Amino acid sequence: MLLAISVFLTGCSSNQPAAPDAPAKVMKTSYNVGAEPKSLDPAISTGVPETHIQTALFEGLVRIGEGEKVTPGIAESWTQSADGTVITFKLRDAKWSNGDTITAEDFKFAWLRALSPELASEYSYQLYYIKGAEDYNGKKGTADAVGIKVVDPKTLEVTLAAPTPYFIALTAFHTLYPVNKKVVEANKDWALKAETYVSDGPFKIQEWKHNDQVIVVKNENYWDAKSVKLAEVTFKLIEDNKAALTAFESGQLDGTEYIPIEDIDRLKAAKILKISPYIGTSYYRFNVTKKPFDDVKVRKALTMAINRQMLIDKVVKGGQLPAYAFTPPGMVDVEEGKDFRTVGGDYIKEDVAAAKALLAEAGYPDGKNWPADVSILYNTNSNNKLLAEAIQNMWKTNLGIDIQLHNEEWAVYLENQKKINYNISRAAWIGDYADAMTFMDMFVTGGGNNQTGWSNAEYDKQIKEIANKSGDQKVRIPAMHAAEKTLMEDMPIMPIYYYTLPWVIKDNVKGAFRSSLGPIDFKFATVE
Repeated sequence: MLLAISVFLTGCSSNQPAAPDAPAKVMKTSYNVGAEPKSLDPAISTGVPETHIQTALFEGLVRIGEGEKVTPGIAESWTQSADGTVITFKLRDAKWSNGDTITAEDFKFAWLRALSPELASEYSYQLYYIKGAEDYNGKKGTADAVGIKVVDPKTLEVTLAAPTPYFIALTAFHTLYPVNKKVVEANKDWALKAETYVSDGPFKIQEWKHNDQVIVVKNENYWDAKSVKLAEVTFKLIEDNKAALTAFESGQLDGTEYIPIEDIDRLKAAKILKISPYIGTSYYRFNVTKKPFDDVKVRKALTMAINRQMLIDKVVKGGQLPAYAFTPPGMVDVEEGKDFRTVGGDYIKEDVAAAKALLAEAGYPDGKNWPADVSILYNTNSNNKLLAEAIQNMWKTNLGIDIQLHNEEWAVYLENQKKINYNISRAAWIGDYADAMTFMDMFVTGGGNNQTGWSNAEYDKQIKEIANKSGDQKVRIPAMHAAEKTLMEDMPIMPIYYYTLPWVIKDNVKGAFRSSLGPIDFKFATVE
């Protein structure tokens, strides 16, 4: 055999050339993202599964690294005007996965596309910090009036409506990723198939088997390709937590964050489970446009009648914290070293007797006259089901009301939330950047991620007219506290717990970075 002969000759003759180095190990890994992506178009996508995959496929002007540090991405540098309203980004020499040059025009095109009323992006509001953006999205202004200027192919100038301390970090978020203008204009369905998909990140799509897996491979055209050691990452789309864990434990999968609740204690004891910080809140939405949840007394009664610590200890088991307000810990406040949540305090008091009294005032004493068709909507997942069953039981025991359960697969569930086609809906929000505004701006009137039908003029004023128009933390943070107080008084949502992230990954996979904002980043990962 060739190998044996080569070894023999090398060992017997000092005149022969040295044997060549062994070929470099081809490193591959796999990770379960939990569901078929709603879309891999960065202007349209909304969910965590999409974010994981897009973090591999794309790069914005900046990238978020260890310790939530903002690092240069496609922009190699930037400068800011003295008043903080004009930011000038200098782009590096970089290419798309198809070899095209990335230009400032690609960024301008992508951002205006996300803002276009025709696209109806649920995340368009993430660009409202730019001068003229909200008016354009709301059909009150033109694209030409939006503060995005291409100075030259490598220079992008952004004019903000007001100083925004976190805007540079926000450019790492998927809605602000560039798209290849030439590709998108030529094919409106460019993001639906691997064959037509073009991206600018560390990896590029090789295969997309819907409801099965997305395979990405190293993008040799990426500007920092030398730092990318993995040849391939397979993102599995396994919705069933048990199936995902079985695949992990049988060696078919290297990592997953979709873990059956009943296995949490076992994995902890075996020291396999990792629990990472995660800036997010688990909550339920109420459809305030329909009875009985058009009555704030009903919403408050249900919110007061659950035991959050018991749900954490007995059901979800991941070291989460009970949520007595919406914005989680981890956000700065006015005074350095202070946390927004600590300063804001709690707004919810668990009190079954008071909850029963409120429900009676609303016309449902001890659950009498309660509608028979009220249900909790959740996306198909065993953990979501267990939580819904536990809350269903608490409401039955404490208030005497019957609630049905209804599950739907991810894309259908998202569409029904968007249409407010539910009574109560399971929801979760992970911060898009490290500022309380990422939670507070969700619930402005007509906000793409409001999805409750709730509208409050005072809330809108505090967020849109005060917090969003000031770069002064002493102005904007108190306004956000006031807005959260209004939100919790009207209670269109029921906060349940603040997230942690229980997950598992094989010991030989090193350098897979997790921000406290959620997505896993394989750019610097290796497999030993």
